[in-house]
Amino acid sequence: MKIESVETLLGAVGTRNQLLVKVVTECGLVGWGESGLSNREHAVIGAVAHFAEFLRGRDPRQIGSIWQEIYRSQYFEGGRVLTAAMSAIDIALHDILGKALQVPVYQLLGGKQRDNIPCFACCYTEADPDRLDELVNEVTALINLGWTTIRVIPAGFDDPKLFDPRDSIARTARCLNELRKIIGPDITLGIDYHHRLSVAEAASFCQRMAPGTLDFLEEPIRNESPDAYATLRTMTTVPFAIGEEFSSKWAAMPFVEKGLTQYLRVDVCNIGGFSEAMKAAAMAEAHYIDVMPHNPLGPVCTAASNHFAAALPNFALMETHQGPFCTFGFHDPMLFPVQHKLDGTAFVLPDTPGLGVEVNEEAFRQSPPVAAEAPHLRRVDGSVTNW
Repeated sequence: MKIESVETLLGAVGTRNQLLVKVVTECGLVGWGESGLSNREHAVIGAVAHFAEFLRGRDPRQIGSIWQEIYRSQYFEGGRVLTAAMSAIDIALHDILGKALQVPVYQLLGGKQRDNIPCFACCYTEADPDRLDELVNEVTALINLGWTTIRVIPAGFDDPKLFDPRDSIARTARCLNELRKIIGPDITLGIDYHHRLSVAEAASFCQRMAPGTLDFLEEPIRNESPDAYATLRTMTTVPFAIGEEFSSKWAAMPFVEKGLTQYLRVDVCNIGGFSEAMKAAAMAEAHYIDVMPHNPLGPVCTAASNHFAAALPNFALMETHQGPFCTFGFHDPMLFPVQHKLDGTAFVLPDTPGLGVEVNEEAFRQSPPVAAEAPHLRRVDGSVTNW
């Protein structure tokens, strides 16, 4: 078996573009992967084109060797663009091997350790005192549907131009204190701050809430400095969920070894595919840290994340944007006629060979990408801040 071609497909799905990688073998098997570097897809397309030149004619079953060759055969190794490209290729190669052996991908990763993949619900109403009634209605509806873990977004999150962190943390903390009183102690409650805060702001946010209000705080600050997270870790007892930006096991290592995160947010479509994600998860297991995969994209990413989660002994919960209030449209059934489906609050694991996803390639190619750029946020003084 040999690789015949490696191709990228970029198209609009719902409110975002998705970048798929299609690997075709000479015997006709097709593998699909997805890159997780949203809004910088053209950079990833260029990287895949470089890799495709020397991947043609290679045995797609030699996944580990191919991963090492892509990573090591250049002086400037790694980085998010290159590993996002590697991720999509690695996922596609696992899809091919599963189809060749007539087994689901999770069998290639050691077999499934659970029968389904429990998820947390994403809440799309900002945690703002002015929207408390709206937020309570959404959270209550999710609870009534059986969701026991719910993640919210902070006040000011959806403004496309302005983000004032001090105003946001004050308003969000007030809202969450009230929300916790209303929903009681039994629901697990988290928030994603999307690395928009400084150490001082994140500490202040946590200290403004009553103990037991939050069960996890996701990505409060940028992750370039483990020392900054070490400082923040001493200033609050709220568990952290960190790691969706990691592009290698080396990036994850200090956060795991120093206890800087309590949930490792591995992104299979960014960290380097299954080959690297399993290694990062194993490091976390050795330190009694559970994995809460980052799953913000389409059906290929969701399928890869589910197979990854199925094989882990230290899996916590899966992120999903297929809940009842999501309007993103990332899982369009016209473009992906076969995909992983939610059953209540968990994904059902298919036993079909490979990833268990089929792409309507003709329809995807007729859904051209839209001009996409993440918001360029500024603070009230006009300075640039993080999206």
